[in-house]
Amino acid sequence: MFRVDQFIAVCSAIIAFGTTASAAAPETRRNEDVPSAMVSAPIEGREIVQISDLQPFTHSAYIPVDSDLSSIKVEGIKMVKAATILRSVTKPSDCDHPGGEPGASPNCTRTTYASRVPAVQVTYSYRAPSVESGSAWFTFNVYFREDEIDPRLRRALSTGKISRSAAAELFEITMDKGSIEELVLDEANSILCEGYYVDGSWVHANPKCEDSVTYRKVASPSPYITVKVDSAPSSLETVMATK
Repeated sequence: MFRVDQFIAVCSAIIAFGTTASAAAPETRRNEDVPSAMVSAPIEGREIVQISDLQPFTHSAYIPVDSDLSSIKVEGIKMVKAATILRSVTKPSDCDHPGGEPGASPNCTRTTYASRVPAVQVTYSYRAPSVESGSAWFTFNVYFREDEIDPRLRRALSTGKISRSAAAELFEITMDKGSIEELVLDEANSILCEGYYVDGSWVHANPKCEDSVTYRKVASPSPYITVKVDSAPSSLETVMATK
């Protein structure tokens, strides 16, 4: 048996490793596009440019697993310009000399959305638990390329001749709770040497013993639900016939 202090140290390493793995996966955040790729490059004046690919045309959004799925409804549909690139410019010299209130984060990064392209934005609302009021309404957007939408629907959108109830019939929703992979300590295949602390350092009781820590992947329920929105061409005929 190994000491409790050593076990705590190993658990801390697992948590840190798991946090790193989670950060590498697409984030699931309300009403925010998630960068899928990022490239950094130095430019003149020692500035650093970070380019993030937003990929807005996935037709998917992520909402908390404890959301009221029966409350999801269309709030609006309109033609917009969707950004496909997030560009951040950081000037290290500004980070070294922060301004504003004491303890405030340095304002040394400028972020802009770029490479906007025509798109159809569909906005949905849903109810989910809220710390402030117990529950509240939230929204998420999905985007379609122009060529993914029937020309007749685009014309109806441009003239404002389509209602919210009619728009709801033009899209189908599927939901997937899914799972995520986590790294946990593989006790059966790990070697944790007994030992003790000396001046804050862990010393093995047996100098010849060497720790060998391995991990294994386990599937856990995801804290988010993936909401996928697809167009329903068969409904377009009915909706347009009522116009």
